Amino acid sequence: MGGVDAVGGLGSILGVWAHPDDETYLSAGVMAAAASMGARVTCVTATRGELGTPDPQAWPPERLAAIRTAELERALEILGIGEHHWLDYPDGGCDAVPAAAAAARIAALIDELRPDTILTFGPEGMTGHADHRTVSVWVDAAVELTAHRPRILHATTTPEWRDTYATDLDDLDVFAPGTPPVTPAADLALHLVLPPDLLERKVAALQAQESQTAALVELLGAQRYRAQLVDEMFRPAV
Repeated sequence: MGGVDAVGGLGSILGVWAHPDDETYLSAGVMAAAASMGARVTCVTATRGELGTPDPQAWPPERLAAIRTAELERALEILGIGEHHWLDYPDGGCDAVPAAAAAARIAALIDELRPDTILTFGPEGMTGHADHRTVSVWVDAAVELTAHRPRILHATTTPEWRDTYATDLDDLDVFAPGTPPVTPAADLALHLVLPPDLLERKVAALQAQESQTAALVELLGAQRYRAQLVDEMFRPAV
């Protein structure tokens, strides 16, 4: 469960997420540590995040999609991740995508890459976002379509993290009622507390995604923002 050394036990990793920045907030340290150990790390992003703004007139979807595409490419470069796939589904519309078709595309990647571990959302989608919840369903269905059986880990928090940081995000409506998921420390499959070097890379990767992170840094202040990034927590899929 422990620290950076425990990441080595994950083997090759496939991360499957909904929007650019999901992967960095939830698994930047894990990905960077695994890649530095020589593990193959691949990231899949379902959408370009074109609706990720409270001001769509200033940031029309086509413009924001292009910006977030470039931001994610830079973030993954900072983290040392060279393999990435877009599914190019509509932001906010994943639940309208035929689930069998989406699962088949992910299953094809699983068959090609044969990851030891998949990192993704649990059924609640971490924040409750419909795209997040849908991606979780797709991953479960995809694994059932393959002969390969990777370990699936779901992003989560601990009671301590929730009690310390979740209310910080109330003003941005990050978490829907009933989220974030909370897992007792004893039940975690992995709890990575980022050492300073990994934290710096994670912060830099998030800074590269300024269109999504600037408002949160302004709200929390740099020190508080950094503090809530230190822990990356995953539970086994049930």
